[in-house]
Amino acid sequence: MDTINTSTATATPTEQLIRFFNRFFALDEKECEEVIRLFSQRNIRRKGYLLQEGDVCRHYYFIVSGCFKMFAVDPSGKEHNLQFSAENDWISDLHSFYSEEPSRLYIEALEPSVVLQIQHEDLLYLFINYHKFDRNFRIITERKYINFQNRILQNISSTAEERYLSFVKQYPGLVNRVPNTQIASYLGITPEFLSKIRKKIVTVQ
Repeated sequence: MDTINTSTATATPTEQLIRFFNRFFALDEKECEEVIRLFSQRNIRRKGYLLQEGDVCRHYYFIVSGCFKMFAVDPSGKEHNLQFSAENDWISDLHSFYSEEPSRLYIEALEPSVVLQIQHEDLLYLFINYHKFDRNFRIITERKYINFQNRILQNISSTAEERYLSFVKQYPGLVNRVPNTQIASYLGITPEFLSKIRKKIVTVQ
């Protein structure tokens, strides 16, 4: 196997993923080979879907470039954004992915994007045969759980301005990439109210 370059800015998508794993439990040569073998690249156009409601989520996605939103649609047709994910992050409907039941969610690209995807059975294979993957994905899942838990607490105890400031802290690189309408949906407020909050913050600063 050729030496994996995980330190340069010109890393390939697979090298970028290996570099991500190495931040936690570094992979050896055989484990890097398995990443190359089991993860496949997928290019998504803007407004393209990784997942739609009613489909079973068959893959766990590592985002190489671009940005995605995960959202639900209520009976009236209104969208409710649950999560944003961009470079060096993961996205999937974990309930559908592990239960193999139809999803109630959508995952849509907000920009032209590139992901590396792995199927459910291949990920289980890695968990069973290479315990570092089990540990790495445990960290990934725990961090996602903490973020969702914090968001629930904010929704019941924080003002809209506090929720926006928390969004900026959690997604500092997305404030100027994600449309106001999408951020407002995530915060549970109207785009007009979001504009007022932003103007107030700028005035104070």
